[in-house]
Amino acid sequence: MSYVDAVVIPVPEANLDAYKKMVKLAGKAWMKHGALRYIEAIADDVPEGKVTDLYRAVKRKEGETIAFAFVMFKNRKHRDEVMKKVMSDPSLAEAMKNMPFDGKRMIFGGFKPIVELEAKEPAAAK
Repeated sequence: MSYVDAVVIPVPEANLDAYKKMVKLAGKAWMKHGALRYIEAIADDVPEGKVTDLYRAVKRKEGETIAFAFVMFKNRKHRDEVMKKVMSDPSLAEAMKNMPFDGKRMIFGGFKPIVELEAKEPAAAK
């Protein structure tokens, strides 16, 4: 079974171009060092809840949107090996100094899948 890291980040809409540039660089580093899959996404259909929601989770401020990312690995051991390489990758050093978001409000964690399903062929292609 695989292993997944997930991240939810509040990103100022004014910084979206800088954020996209940063995560393209980060994605290349993750893949270079062995990640199986890397996805970054921006909020599109994220409802505001009555009790809790993703906006409250990151303490979103006026003018911010939410980014969601996940990185997939073979297993936890593989993730730890890749993480070590990525965190010491010199190509990311400058980007880590000038992040276009408030890293204190970033939510992240590693997850062990309990169900994994994958389409053999996209439904639209049938």
